[in-house]
Order: sequence, then C-alpha cells, then structure tokens
Amino acid sequence: MDLQLTDHVILIVGGTGLIGGAVAATARAEGATVVTAARGEGADVRLDGADDASVASAIDHLLEQHGRIDALVVAAAPAAQTLDPARASDPEQVAQAIDGKALTFLRIANAVIPHMREAGSGRIVGLSGQNALLTGNITAAVRNAALIIAAESLADELAGTGVSVNVVNPGPVSASATRDVAPGKPGESTPQQVADLVVMLLSPRLAVSSESIASGHRFRGAVAL
Repeated sequence: MDLQLTDHVILIVGGTGLIGGAVAATARAEGATVVTAARGEGADVRLDGADDASVASAIDHLLEQHGRIDALVVAAAPAAQTLDPARASDPEQVAQAIDGKALTFLRIANAVIPHMREAGSGRIVGLSGQNALLTGNITAAVRNAALIIAAESLADELAGTGVSVNVVNPGPVSASATRDVAPGKPGESTPQQVADLVVMLLSPRLAVSSESIASGHRFRGAVAL
C-alpha cells in the first residue's frame, strides 16, 4: 500500500534514538523528506523540548528550509533507566519526568499545530509506553499517562481540522524481541515494528485520530474498555 508520504516533510524529535532512528529510516524509505531533531549531536537540527525558544527556533528553521511541515513524531524522552526506582513516588522526580516526556510532547505539538491548521492537514504521533497501564512505579506510569491524555485532548481540539493526533505505546523494545507474552507483562516489539506502526499513522490515507495504540501485545491480563 502506498502511504502517500512522498515529499511530505516529517519532523522526528528524538530522531537519533533507537525508535526515532528507525522511524526516520522507514519514513525516508516511503519517500518522505525527514528532518531529525535532538538536543545532542547527530541530528539535522538542535531542539531542546524543555525550552520554548529552542522549539520555536527549530520549527522556524524547518519552515525556512522546506516551507511546510506535514507530520511530527515525538520520540524524545529521558530513558527509563535514568529514573531512580527508589524515588518513584517522589513528587520532584515525578514532575521532572512529566516535563521531560508529556510536556515536551505538548510544547512541540503546540508549535507545529498552527502551521498544520493553516494547511488543513497534518499528522502528530507521540511515543508513550505501556507503563501508563501499570501501577508500581508512579513516575513511569504518570509520565506516560500524561502524554496519552495530552495527545487525546489535542486530538479532540483539532477534530474537523484535518490534523490528527495519535499515540503509540510500545512495551519493551529490543532488536531480539520475543513473541512470548508473560501474564502481567506487555509484549515486546522490535524498533522496526514500532517504526512501521508510527509511519502508517503518518499517512494522509488514514482517518485515525485520538487513538492510543499498543505495539506488542497490550499488557496481558488487563481489560481496556
């Protein structure tokens, strides 16, 4: 199926990471013009999602270079391994984690939405995680759940504009992902499997919005209504 992404300009924040890199490569293979963004070296543009001025500067640079932005993927967030499990219920760590993931998504989405509204079309995908479904680590659960809630709220605000907002929720991501799914656990995915789902949601052929979609088996043993 042709996803009709040829010459579409796609900004991938966190585009040098494991998942973001796979999304970038997959989108390029579909004919898209991909711009990667990250705080560190190696990306096409520098973008610090915690800094409004940095976000605005990166978006301005993209528009100067390409004149349009058709899709946004936000795959940037501090790695789960950087969260201190001994401080899982510490309000300071929880607040920092929300800022680093959910509010980063919201800042960048808010920066591109006016341009997508004007064009009458656009696709936004955030990467959250199935930790949003699990208790036991308040920091991990709340930062992921907050992103999902923010994305679904934006999707409702944008209903009827041609701009869609969705979230992909991977379980554990590994190059050697297994098909086994243990009770009480989410299923695994490879980076490519996550990327394929994300890039599909960027297609103008799909009329999907306000969805939170698991990659890998959704947490086994829970009912989502």
